Amino acid sequence: MSKLSLFLCLIFFHSVSSISALELQNLKPEFHNPRIPKSTLSSSKKFEGSSDLVNLRYHMGPVLSSPINTYIIWYGKWLPSQKLIIKDFLLSISSSTNHRTSPFPSISQWWKTASLYSDQTNSNVSSTVLIAGEYVDSKYSQGKHLTRLTIQHVIGNAVKTAPFPVDHKNGIYLILTSDDVTMQDFCRAVCGFHYFTFPSIVGYTLPYAWVGNSGKQCAEVCAYPFAVPGYMAGGGPSALKPPNGDVGIDGMISVIGHELAELSSNPLINAWYAGEDPTAPTEIGDLCEGLYGTGGGGGYIGQVMKDRVGRSFNLYGRRGRKFLVQWIWSPVLQACAGPNALDLKP
Repeated sequence: MSKLSLFLCLIFFHSVSSISALELQNLKPEFHNPRIPKSTLSSSKKFEGSSDLVNLRYHMGPVLSSPINTYIIWYGKWLPSQKLIIKDFLLSISSSTNHRTSPFPSISQWWKTASLYSDQTNSNVSSTVLIAGEYVDSKYSQGKHLTRLTIQHVIGNAVKTAPFPVDHKNGIYLILTSDDVTMQDFCRAVCGFHYFTFPSIVGYTLPYAWVGNSGKQCAEVCAYPFAVPGYMAGGGPSALKPPNGDVGIDGMISVIGHELAELSSNPLINAWYAGEDPTAPTEIGDLCEGLYGTGGGGGYIGQVMKDRVGRSFNLYGRRGRKFLVQWIWSPVLQACAGPNALDLKP
């Protein structure tokens, strides 16, 4: 579960785009790292973010080792184009369906780091992530301001009325709220979070994650660097170009990736995390906040790619899409890692 400070939220950011297969073949993206000279790039095989102070430990709980069935709850008003971007990202995770269709470095290769985590039965986080069902709550069943408790009622309503079942063995529930919905602590302390439902509200213990569209509320916080805070104007990196022309949706992608990686490795808040307080764990996404490529750190994103029209990304997905997704902590390297690291080759 991510309980992020405002500073940590500032370095959530992400990117997506859609181009034809021919364009993809002819595209030779350039690498760039805003405001960081190439001489500072790391050649370390441990990559960026490593620290002897990190104490990520396993606490004997389960990980999501079976094929992960994702049930999406679209809360509020959503355009079909917005849904398609997010679903393309989710469907890019499974290596079984995207190994041959997505160029290197790909979303499915990024997920391999999450799949390194295992539980006491030696079962690893699944490499297969499916969209098992969708539910649209366009009438705002719990209003336009949600809390951590009322969002569980949203899930309860969905599992009682939606065409998908209560899947307490392989299912995760992804609640996505539109840009006119506010959430407790949204923008101030969190851009997304994950937890599990209470049987007293939903009837079952179900792992879930929430991510909000910050486009009209706090894009400079939760969709950074596609928008930047006013105090950075003229003195810091300029806003990057959102590949889909939608700051809010482009801003959600990396938050969704962050939460899914943590939800898969710590679904009941008793598996993989650092720190002694399970109510405020530091998880595999938290350890790599703001790191998207080699040379990142200290608020800089690291080396990522920019296409010929200026759209920034670091990973490829299905259907020719491009995404900018933060790195996650590798238990093997004991460092933050991603397949786009300049130290690596396909």
